[in-house]
Amino acid sequence: MSKDQEVILLVDDNPTNLEVLYKTLESKDYRLLVAKDGAAALDIIRNVHPTLVLLDVMMPEMDGFEVCKIIKADPDTADVAVVFLSALGDIESKVKGFQAGGVDYVSKPFQADEVVMRVATHVKVKRLERELSRKNQLLESEIDRILNSISEGIYGLALDGSINYANPAALNFCGWLEKEVLGKNIFETHLSTAADEAGINQLSLADGNVVELDNIFLKAKDGSLFPASVCLTPNIVNEEVVGGVLVFRDITERLKAQQQLKAAQVELRNQSQHLAHMERLSTMGEMAAGFAHEVNQPLTAIANYASVSRRLLDKGIPEPEKLADTLAKMQAQAIRASEVVERLRQFVRAPKGARFVRSPNQLISEVLSLAEVDSFNNGVPIIFDPKDNVADVYVDEVQIQQVALNLLRNAMESMKDVANKEQGVSVVVESIDSFIKVSFIDQGVGLEEGAEEKLFHPFYTTKPNGTGIGLSVCASIIQQHGGRIGFERHADVGTTFYFELPLTVEAD
Repeated sequence: MSKDQEVILLVDDNPTNLEVLYKTLESKDYRLLVAKDGAAALDIIRNVHPTLVLLDVMMPEMDGFEVCKIIKADPDTADVAVVFLSALGDIESKVKGFQAGGVDYVSKPFQADEVVMRVATHVKVKRLERELSRKNQLLESEIDRILNSISEGIYGLALDGSINYANPAALNFCGWLEKEVLGKNIFETHLSTAADEAGINQLSLADGNVVELDNIFLKAKDGSLFPASVCLTPNIVNEEVVGGVLVFRDITERLKAQQQLKAAQVELRNQSQHLAHMERLSTMGEMAAGFAHEVNQPLTAIANYASVSRRLLDKGIPEPEKLADTLAKMQAQAIRASEVVERLRQFVRAPKGARFVRSPNQLISEVLSLAEVDSFNNGVPIIFDPKDNVADVYVDEVQIQQVALNLLRNAMESMKDVANKEQGVSVVVESIDSFIKVSFIDQGVGLEEGAEEKLFHPFYTTKPNGTGIGLSVCASIIQQHGGRIGFERHADVGTTFYFELPLTVEAD
């Protein structure tokens, strides 16, 4: 006999009926047991726990209906399937049999083939039920394993918000023992304020919606509060909300990391601004000799005009028109010197981080005035033809002028030793889609091969005395403005460096 054989109990007070049943089923792969009355049947059922009982109804002392009721009333035997066999074929008897807990009713005299098929069917059903039960247990075990292993806190909730399940993470976050939290209302237990409670009720189980709240405060067992992100998903069965699942995560560390990141970003921005300021000072240092010459010219003229005026006054000859003309020229030279100094002062001042709507053409024109000295000293002219209808941009003008001056000076330096330097550097400002593009086009010596990978990296330079931070600072400034910076090699000679700035909502 195989251990996988299904056990079937045959119960009848008539030995002939038992023999017929036994012979009907003995050729099948079942283990057959027999009992001649209800009491004996109950003893066997409690000890052996058969898969199926073929139970006669009409028996002395205890009929089949009473035996079936006792079987179904005992939790240990309630899953045993009972098929009634009876000469009582009326509807009332059949209904009484089903009410007692039977799964089938076969009228006597029975047909052997019918009994065999009915028994096979109910045995198969019990096998399927056992397999389904086993799989459900495995599934429940797997679900428990998953819920117990994940890091989010999980509460199973009844429709009124009472807690009927809590995973280990939820208990650890809040400091509760499972027995302390089960049955308690989630709103009374964990929500710290009336405002939070109102927020959770918006997740409301009753309306069937999934709602997420971020950065609300939940209350732990000791009364302390911790920030959490919360999601409540209603549990819907047959289109009716029967409860819900609350998933939450302690976001204390996330918020702390965000604060640290924000502080680091502020520090990085400050350091970038400081580095940009130092680069401007370095640029002005390189241009100092030229600007000293430019300032010295009007100062010399002022001194000369002052001498002329003094001589006119010393002669005692009243020439008011000539004196007025000399003083006017002196004033013009003083204003010219003041403008040069003011341009330098504006360029080297530390930025305040403020941005304004500015005309790109005006920004570049101011840069050209700063580059006049380099243009004269290098013998490289600057060609700039402002275009109409170029949209404004929202920028830190000092930083953008620093980028433009750096790219313009690089372009002029690349041409200072070439034969065709009189062609000069062309500066083009144009609108392209949602960007303003500023290009610096030279016919100079070009870039070495492989420069693409490191040109905008810190401390890379092609100049003998370069610091290697100029283009890196330029790239950082343009990125902070949400733009792009790059270059294009020409097919013959020269390079085009450019940067693009977005047309922002503020600029619009």
